[in-house]
Amino acid sequence: MLEKEVPQEGNSTLGGQRKAMYARGADGKLHIVQSAGWEVEEIVTRQAVDDLNRLAEDARQRVITGQTSALEFHMHRVRMDVPLLSQVTGLWQWRIRRHFRPDIFQGLSAGLLKRYGDAMGLSVEQLQKVE
Repeated sequence: MLEKEVPQEGNSTLGGQRKAMYARGADGKLHIVQSAGWEVEEIVTRQAVDDLNRLAEDARQRVITGQTSALEFHMHRVRMDVPLLSQVTGLWQWRIRRHFRPDIFQGLSAGLLKRYGDAMGLSVEQLQKVE
């Protein structure tokens, strides 16, 4: 993409911020160019956020009916998935999925709950509740 072709349509999901993109300049070399984004990017971002919100709401309903733990709800609410939560906490993915079981989640140690809370920016008390 050439510098003059960098999209500047605007993207409300960027919140008025600009982002850096690489583009080829008149000299043929790559340069960093600021972009306000473009409509297609905004549409895709909104769809992804809507999907994550839907996953969080589905998990919230399952927490209320006792089918899953609050951990799954909060994971989706902070826009994480099992592989990402695994990377951040250093726990195996199978272990995280096991902690989605309400009976297992209730028995987790304070240290493990704090580890999850720290990974998601929540206190242990917030992690254990669903609003």
